[in-house]
Amino acid sequence: MTESEKQTLLRNFHDEIVLVEGHAELSAETYDSTVRHFVDWLEKNALDLHSLTEMDLVRFVVDRKTSGCDNLTVAKDVSALHAFGAFLKHSGIWTQNIALELERPSTERKMPRVLSVNQVDALLAAIDIEKPLGVRDRALYELIYSCGLRISEASALLLSNVHFDEHFLLVFGKGEKERMVPFGDVASQWLHKWIEEYRPLFVKNAVVEQVFVNRNGAPLSRKGIWKNFQALEAKSGITAKVHTLRHSFATHLLQGGADLRSVQELLGHANLSTTEIYTHVDNELLREYHRGYFPGHKNKEEKNEKN
Repeated sequence: MTESEKQTLLRNFHDEIVLVEGHAELSAETYDSTVRHFVDWLEKNALDLHSLTEMDLVRFVVDRKTSGCDNLTVAKDVSALHAFGAFLKHSGIWTQNIALELERPSTERKMPRVLSVNQVDALLAAIDIEKPLGVRDRALYELIYSCGLRISEASALLLSNVHFDEHFLLVFGKGEKERMVPFGDVASQWLHKWIEEYRPLFVKNAVVEQVFVNRNGAPLSRKGIWKNFQALEAKSGITAKVHTLRHSFATHLLQGGADLRSVQELLGHANLSTTEIYTHVDNELLREYHRGYFPGHKNKEEKNEKN
């Protein structure tokens, strides 16, 4: 397969899963990445796409596993291969979708890392607000925490979808699903400061719809948000990821008495079962508090030691 043929194949696959199958762009990017790995693997092993067997697919999955990919990544790879196999069948390259013979490995749901309120405060306080881009970052991460935004949602947030008087954002999540999310006074203050005082210094006369921009006045990318947060993590000494702020938002809401359905709506989860993981996080925190502050078992152990 020539490089031109490979690029055409990958482009046609992407178009099919987005335009025909209706997958969200972010899901399509994940599938694209796996299929690109797969096609490169075929070239490396001198295999022809037209004459593959089920065992060839199994070998690829095994290679992914032995190269350090966890079960969740491999499960996503298998889903991508299922979709790619359907595309190859529709395209007449395969007579049947042999990728359906692959089974997804079982995946254990990892408990998300959550910061305490004090840790969130310390993390945000580490931002240098004497600099214009520091004000931007303070507004950005305050908003992500205050609204439980995904990094992609924060990156794509439009000025026209920020409603200061009503204190809510119009957010487009996975699958372009629209939701309204309220934000608090602190986030409002920093966001207003960024938009009114400092954002114009970077945008100048250009028309940029996105709220958050980089030093060149262009929309701030997801990668930019992630890299800036890494620097903040190192400076504050608090181990976290951008998504940890979203996890913390949900957990703190539940700790404050919010009901699960409301949190589901605020997070933009399609299924309640996705939101339910935060109840397990909350219960684990309660157990930690119990172990730390309830003296019953400690006293019992001390008495046993004395006896």
